[in-house]
Amino acid sequence: MSSTSATTLSVWRLKRLLPLPPILHQEIPLAPHIHPVPLRPLPLPPHLPLPPPRRRLPLRHPLPPLLLPLRRLRHPHPLPPHHPLRLPPPLPLPHPPPPRHPLHPLNPRLPTLPSPLLAPPLHPFLPPLPPPPRPHSSIDQIIQLHFRASNPNPNPSQSNTVHLYLLNLPDPAPNPKPYAYTYSQSGGDSSPAVTKCSGTFFTSSDRYLWIDLRAGPVDYGPAISGDGVIPRGEFHPLAALHSRRPKSDKAFAADLASLVWSAYHAFLAPSLRIPVPFENSLAVQFIHIHGDDNNRDPNGLDWKLIEKSFTVDDGLLLGDQSLSFRNYEINYSECAICSFAIARAVNSYTSRFLFDNYTLIVSEYLDSKRLHQVLSDSGDELRKLAGVAEEDFGRVVPVYVFDLDHTSLLLLDRYHQSVAFKDMVIAVRTRNAQTVSDFSCNGRHVFAQTRELERPIVGSILQSMWGVSPTHLRWSPQHNGTLVDYTWSMGQTPFGPFSEMLTLSFAQKDAARRNVLLTSLNYSVSSAADVLRSVETHGGAKDLLRQRQRAELVQRWNLFKHKMNKAVSALSHLDFEMALFYLRSSDHDLYAIHSIVYHASQEIEASLVCFGDPPFPWAKVSVSAMAFLALSYVYARRDKLFRNKRKQF
Repeated sequence: MSSTSATTLSVWRLKRLLPLPPILHQEIPLAPHIHPVPLRPLPLPPHLPLPPPRRRLPLRHPLPPLLLPLRRLRHPHPLPPHHPLRLPPPLPLPHPPPPRHPLHPLNPRLPTLPSPLLAPPLHPFLPPLPPPPRPHSSIDQIIQLHFRASNPNPNPSQSNTVHLYLLNLPDPAPNPKPYAYTYSQSGGDSSPAVTKCSGTFFTSSDRYLWIDLRAGPVDYGPAISGDGVIPRGEFHPLAALHSRRPKSDKAFAADLASLVWSAYHAFLAPSLRIPVPFENSLAVQFIHIHGDDNNRDPNGLDWKLIEKSFTVDDGLLLGDQSLSFRNYEINYSECAICSFAIARAVNSYTSRFLFDNYTLIVSEYLDSKRLHQVLSDSGDELRKLAGVAEEDFGRVVPVYVFDLDHTSLLLLDRYHQSVAFKDMVIAVRTRNAQTVSDFSCNGRHVFAQTRELERPIVGSILQSMWGVSPTHLRWSPQHNGTLVDYTWSMGQTPFGPFSEMLTLSFAQKDAARRNVLLTSLNYSVSSAADVLRSVETHGGAKDLLRQRQRAELVQRWNLFKHKMNKAVSALSHLDFEMALFYLRSSDHDLYAIHSIVYHASQEIEASLVCFGDPPFPWAKVSVSAMAFLALSYVYARRDKLFRNKRKQF
């Protein structure tokens, strides 16, 4: 087999998708029809390693090239001929011509490149190493082409559907090694000082995500204990194909259903952190509080990079909204309020370490609530000191960044570089460059780069401005509390310690706009309920309203209900602009209903009706007196009436 054929065969194998069992089609609709079509050869990225060519073994049952059979799992599932999960026979497909691409002269050298799947075996006495990482772009480029080709909308980010790709790539070697995907934008592998976490899925900026069921298993989450601990090995939610024992069809379908259901809650129905009212003008004020100008280090605090994360495609705004960023600076030595705020917020805790013996070490941290209280009380003085202009309208979120000259580590609430509040964002960094966090991935502790604040600030602005919840937090009505789950805190997300990507996925963009609409919808429903309670307080619609007012109220109420239903329908189809249109239109009907009830209540005339005193109840008093006298007589004559009749001598 030539190198060109090996490259084309690898492309065919990468584009195979795993079909869902019929049991999943009842709750989660996927693509109704999958038709195999001739595939055009796609050039592979130069960084995608390929195994050396080997002789293909003839398959006993040929299958369609776009579908991967269940028999290629690590533990095959034998299926009877008429089983509902058995795949149909293949269709004949023409063989594509060899690719013509600038990389074509390098194709003969591709099989000789080092492949992570062909790494030498480890020594049996050494601990197992994590799966070798692959760049996620090697798979994402192919899936992105398929998504944009199947999406009729010219703007892929405005599609009304979300595509979920479940991949089960074939084994490129007789004894394949485990692999995973890396999401690092800077490149490079993990080192003792820098941890590069690997995963098995990716969430795109367009409305699709893919999960490689063959990749992994990977381990990440809290290092020892705490909320959000993820099961290791085959018990991980993403390790459905890595079971030590063969699974039945029902067990495998249940694992896939659980995985899809968890992804739905994380990406399509995330929780709302805070109410977010609709405002036409949005402004973010960066207030940088720094020390000596001669010792300033701009690395890790690039305002343009933070601004680019929000303005790259305007996927966070609705209608005619506008978003602006402004930068201000304050010298820490000239700000007495800043020094007082830091001094008041400093707190300490003790930790026990085992060196030669157990040693207690005292460390300091900043209490974010105390710092927020001081900044809220002195906000006008700080804005005046920074030269911030007064904002007459719109929503403004100030971002206070304390760039301190301390050499020791100083974090917010012991763990956070940035904390989001309803009215502001607070971030802090010192001269300390990194620290070991309480999380681990790939068998190593995660090192937090404390000088890099761009990613924590982006996540905090999303929480304060749009009420977007972190990926690992979800509200549970059954538990009446917040659940922590780090399963999806990997890849393209500004939340969590396991990713380095600063860009936003479709999950954060859709959640930002959905939260604004949900807040407006909740306000409209609450206001309509208040009107109904007011009508009931005044005696009901028949007593409060005249015939003409009652007819107008019914008409307005029917229009209001129709527009609410239309807004909810548009919201469920991810058409946020249409949902905003119906919500704004319903405000006019709601205002008219309030006006009708108010004017009708003003026309009510109060009247006082006096009643005469009721007649004296002579009959009841007479009966009570006679009963009392009878009881008194019996009591007085009790000796004669109840004396003993026995014979006396």
